[in-house]
Amino acid sequence: MTNMKKAGPKTSPKTHNFNSTIASAQRARLLKRLEPVDTFSARNEMNLMMPAALIEELRNAGHNIKTQRIIKTDQRRHTHRGVARYYLSQSEA
Repeated sequence: MTNMKKAGPKTSPKTHNFNSTIASAQRARLLKRLEPVDTFSARNEMNLMMPAALIEELRNAGHNIKTQRIIKTDQRRHTHRGVARYYLSQSEA
């Protein structure tokens, strides 16, 4: 037997891809997409399970992200009021 340690998962921010569920990869995807994104689109198109939490982390890191509440219809044609739409403020975009 050897005393070698098992390698742990290490991921460089440069290698994050769409399928990565690492929080830093998800935050990077949100910032990379400079146009506004709503909660449904963030989940369905960007593979982000909890966009609100990621937005909060980005705000805490100093990014000036605004929220607008909108009405949105889901894939089953149910209407939802108060869906969050996030966008970078003009001072950061």
